[in-house]
Amino acid sequence: MIPLPPFTLLRPATLKEAARLAAEPHARLIAGGTGLLPSLRQGIGAPRTLVSLEALEELRTIEAFQGGWRIGASVCLRELVDRPEIPPALREAARSVGAPGHRAAGTLGGNLCLDTRCIYYNQSEHWRRSNGYCLKLGGDTCHVAPQGRKCRAAYCGDLAPALLVLEARVETTAGNTPLEDLYRDDGASHLALAPGEIVSAVRLPAPQGRSGYAKARARGAIDYPLAGVAMALALREGRVARLRVALTGTNSRPFLLAGTEVFVGAQPNEATAAALVKLVQKQAAPMRTTVGAADYRRQAAAILARRLLERLSKGELP
Repeated sequence: MIPLPPFTLLRPATLKEAARLAAEPHARLIAGGTGLLPSLRQGIGAPRTLVSLEALEELRTIEAFQGGWRIGASVCLRELVDRPEIPPALREAARSVGAPGHRAAGTLGGNLCLDTRCIYYNQSEHWRRSNGYCLKLGGDTCHVAPQGRKCRAAYCGDLAPALLVLEARVETTAGNTPLEDLYRDDGASHLALAPGEIVSAVRLPAPQGRSGYAKARARGAIDYPLAGVAMALALREGRVARLRVALTGTNSRPFLLAGTEVFVGAQPNEATAAALVKLVQKQAAPMRTTVGAADYRRQAAAILARRLLERLSKGELP
């Protein structure tokens, strides 16, 4: 770690002003700072201005909205955990983030906009300089896939997959869109936000059925997911009426598993679980970006999906 680079801290009083300031060159937004500040101390970026969202109270509210909820981007993760009306998948995802101090400071919007991670990128400046800069920062080669021209850093946020299975929409200063449209499959530029565009809230419809989230990590606490899976399951007369599955930690973006409509009408039995495992294994595409081997992360995602299906179908999760 190195000392924080010098910067000017601005505290705008309105969201419009924050967007204007954030659009300036060499400016970064800061909310809880649990992801940004450690990166700056590793020499990953040196913004001249940090634009704080601390004074924007409108970003801190949770309110009923069309049978569901509208959750402000600055709502802290601890509050999500403590609100029993919030769908279980989102509460479990928030509970899995870091330690209590991280959850008290970290925010919904910050977690959704986490930078992608890679063992060749999330290192000290001295390490990166000694080993050759990568495509994501300062270099022209992705050390994970040197024959290609695409960054393979992995997205490792916990809340995004939970919100994807819950059919969330994200509000930004430019409008609102399905959450999946916030992300691109590019580790070096994974957020589809224009300069100065700020995530302001998430809209959740009323939940349909049960939901849950689980992840594999190197340590039992504080770590980012090596693989994370969220699931929403609705049953009708003991058969699948609706199944949504989303993954994090394996690809450069969080994503909804394609093809789950084939399970509609099926019983949530061993055959269904085995078919789901194969579907996850086919679409999860981890590479050598973390301390966990790529094949382990693929298998972990598949097993997590199987276990969630079993638990949700038995009513072991709300």
